[in-house]
Amino acid sequence: MSSAEQTRDGVSLTNLDQPLAPGVGASKRDLVDYLDAVHGRLVPWLRDRPLSVVRTLRGQAPFMQKNLPKYTPDWVRRTSVWAEASHRDVSYALCDDRRTLLWFANQRAVEYHPTLSTADRPGHPTHLVLDLDPPEGADFGVAVAAARLVRQALADAGLAGAVKTSGAKGLHVLVPVDGATSAEEAAAATRALAVRAERLDPALATTAFIREDRGGRVFVDSTRAGGASLVAVFSPRLRPGLPVSYPVGWDDLGAVAPADFTVRTVPALVADRDPWAGLLPPPQRLPDDLVEQGRGIPVARVQAMHEGRRRARARRAAQSP
Repeated sequence: MSSAEQTRDGVSLTNLDQPLAPGVGASKRDLVDYLDAVHGRLVPWLRDRPLSVVRTLRGQAPFMQKNLPKYTPDWVRRTSVWAEASHRDVSYALCDDRRTLLWFANQRAVEYHPTLSTADRPGHPTHLVLDLDPPEGADFGVAVAAARLVRQALADAGLAGAVKTSGAKGLHVLVPVDGATSAEEAAAATRALAVRAERLDPALATTAFIREDRGGRVFVDSTRAGGASLVAVFSPRLRPGLPVSYPVGWDDLGAVAPADFTVRTVPALVADRDPWAGLLPPPQRLPDDLVEQGRGIPVARVQAMHEGRRRARARRAAQSP
């Protein structure tokens, strides 16, 4: 067996010395070694959740894979989920163990995006997500400031959350919720929390889904709800240096940068403990008034779609003789 090939946990790993993707500055071996090193930390946050992955194949643009390919080994657990958009069942993987993670690594799967719900309870997300997306070119500090607005909005509602880097330029605030929480309630509460955070400092944060309406502010994205997925904590991101989505204590937010957490630095940081498990609060019941407020707030994506159509009609009318 060549140095570019080996077997781990019964999985054949091939072409390990190939560059992973243009501009990333890492090899396939770097990806495999990282995922193997942190499998004990990453797999628990993937287990029992329908999984989408971002893969990068030689000569192709990166792509998101939901449906498992036909050549997937029989030992990879899977679950079937009805996709309303495409009107078909999608066969998602359940990455429950090291062997499955290594198989995905050999498939050049770089990013791991589990759903907010487990496979056996699809209508009950285990947490809310506020995704904080700073404007192009902005300093990471504005994302930190927006995260603190979300923390305050949560505290005002009697809730608590934990924060992690997105692995890109933003932050994710996660709020564990109790098992009785429905997808509809979670989505409504997420919208209400986003609006409350925006109201705390409308010059810094916005819930405007249409990019041109954000005015250089941090976008507080409330649309990760229902059947949505989110890049997992400890997952790499397909960007230069292979940064990693990593948990940060609230008091430490001002002292870190996303580039601090990469496939080269994270294994040592998680060798002795799971920092995410130590930061997440226990599941909480959503306040009734928060859910009711959210029910009165339009879904940002749907509202933006209608607004986009309205603007297009206005442009056409303005251009007509």
